[in-house]
Amino acid sequence: MPDPASALLLAVVATAVGFFIGAVGVGGVLLIPFLVLVGRLDIHAAAATALFTFLFTGLLGTWLFQRRGSIRWRLAVPVCAGALIAGYLGVAAASRIDPRPLTLLIAAIIMVAGLWVLRPAPERATSRDGGSPGDIATLLGVGAASGFGSGLSGAGGPLFSVPIMVLLGFSPLAAIGVSQVIQIVAAVSGSLASVQDGRIHFGIAAWVTVFELAGVVAGTWLAHSVSGVVLRRIAAWLCIAVAALMAVRAW
Repeated sequence: MPDPASALLLAVVATAVGFFIGAVGVGGVLLIPFLVLVGRLDIHAAAATALFTFLFTGLLGTWLFQRRGSIRWRLAVPVCAGALIAGYLGVAAASRIDPRPLTLLIAAIIMVAGLWVLRPAPERATSRDGGSPGDIATLLGVGAASGFGSGLSGAGGPLFSVPIMVLLGFSPLAAIGVSQVIQIVAAVSGSLASVQDGRIHFGIAAWVTVFELAGVVAGTWLAHSVSGVVLRRIAAWLCIAVAALMAVRAW
């Protein structure tokens, strides 16, 4: 475990991460650079440890969203099916990449996520409901891309599934609901490979998970209570700033 000051900073960051996971579906990616900078983990261990904690934020988020009737299982099931194997493959691919290029890759993913969240949400008259055969194939593809990206970066499935689903015409709240479930599948699938390699720091994972869960509760409440525009902007600028810091340090 890090020193008390670093542990306190990680607790604050983890609470913010959980908050954004619950509120806008994008936020888990912010944990990785702080595990490197504050937790003193190498980039592979940081990604693996962060991904493992998303198992628990996913379980809580799924329960909270399901209580409010905000998870559309017709969408969630095919997305999770697509992510099941792809998450393991993503972690296996990441283990073959040297730390510096992997850091730059993760920084680029964080930057793209921040820029996407910053853009205005598209206005659509109707939303896709996942009922057609074409929708099912599309959702399987979303899951596969999200699972692989999650395992490769340790950022968690929502970073990929939420923007892709919204861009494809699914409603933002439905996409965030699905993102809670895909966290579970992507974390389990990806963590299987990380456990085999011994990359997960379980002590730090336990510490940050407690505070992430508190943040998820607050974020879920806000996702159902207020406009997400301000939250999206804050999350976006955090992603952009952290990505820039990671890139500068790695370069």
